Amino acid sequence: MINLFQPQVGAEELDAVAGVFEDRRLGNGRRTEAFEAAFAAHLGVPTGHTVFTSSGATALHLAMETLGLRPGDEVVLPSIGVPATAEAIAARGGRPVFCDVDRRGLNPSLEDIEVHLGDRTRAVLLLHYGGRAGDVVRIAARCRELGVVLIEDGSCSLASRVGDRPAGTFGDLAVWSFDAGRVLVTGDGGMVYAKDPERAARTRHLARHGLVRASGFGHGTPPGGPGEPDLPEYGRGILGNDLTAAIGSVQLRRLPEMIERRKEIAGRYDRLLEGTEGLLTPPPLPEGHQSTECLYWVQMDPAIRAGVVADLLAEEIYTTSHHAPLHRFPAEDPEEAPATLPSCDWAVDRTVRLPLHPGLTDADVRTVTDALRASVRARHRTEEGLTVKDTP
Repeated sequence: MINLFQPQVGAEELDAVAGVFEDRRLGNGRRTEAFEAAFAAHLGVPTGHTVFTSSGATALHLAMETLGLRPGDEVVLPSIGVPATAEAIAARGGRPVFCDVDRRGLNPSLEDIEVHLGDRTRAVLLLHYGGRAGDVVRIAARCRELGVVLIEDGSCSLASRVGDRPAGTFGDLAVWSFDAGRVLVTGDGGMVYAKDPERAARTRHLARHGLVRASGFGHGTPPGGPGEPDLPEYGRGILGNDLTAAIGSVQLRRLPEMIERRKEIAGRYDRLLEGTEGLLTPPPLPEGHQSTECLYWVQMDPAIRAGVVADLLAEEIYTTSHHAPLHRFPAEDPEEAPATLPSCDWAVDRTVRLPLHPGLTDADVRTVTDALRASVRARHRTEEGLTVKDTP
């Protein structure tokens, strides 16, 4: 089977885990601190502003908690994304407000977001789809003008840049996921970056049960006095641990080679699929943008999409269609009519994600593209009037 994603872990990660076992310290400790510091250096931000968490979902929840959302507060976000984003907003009493996206690049423009900004808007949550930072520069500037908090979901854009600036550093907060389907994997885990030092400190103590100061165990310091450690507010125990942090530190060191291979594969897909009738590939990156190449997707007429996916699976090639856009989900208010977001609907009904991970060989990529081209050609010959033109 040619897998959609496949974690790249091996001897170095095993050695790192063995070191944690030898220390008999599997909880949050010096390896977690080292991973947080290395990740901050990767972003070019101050040490202490990054917090390693138990998952990407808990990182999202922490970001929302530090906003202090009140019932009725709105957070604008693209409808093409993962349910965890909307769940984190709703869990704090906020209201997710879904915006449209570019039908080819699958990221929102400033104009897509701006039509939803209003008096109740507290934040914008921006996903960098597939590793592309999209219109982040203009969106960040507009959020600063309005005093609206910008949160970047960098799970796909770990090594993406606009000019010399890394994705994840344009806004006030950023979150990442390190689950098994990501570019950097720790088994599970996430990261929060907070630009403001006070927000960074609060993020850490909320993740540590609300404790301002941890216990002395493992830190070489005694408690500070009666009643210590302090608990000014309740939090949750959702910090990452040394076991997963050890894996993450190795993965971060290996990141440049993994990203380079991802770029080679994406470029190979572009060349091998160019000119295929009935198939659209991702648009070129804007000048000055670099993508992590987390995902590679193609778009085709919805009448043949399910058949093409089935054809590829029969050839042991695992692809996936995107789940329904978030504005179609009835979870928030089943009685409320879904928003009208034509580009989201257009894209989701036509998009198929292809295998992309550094473990793919050039022969694997050729196998995928040969099977895809053959399936699309065959199904177009048996159906009349099919089109995947870049129009509604």
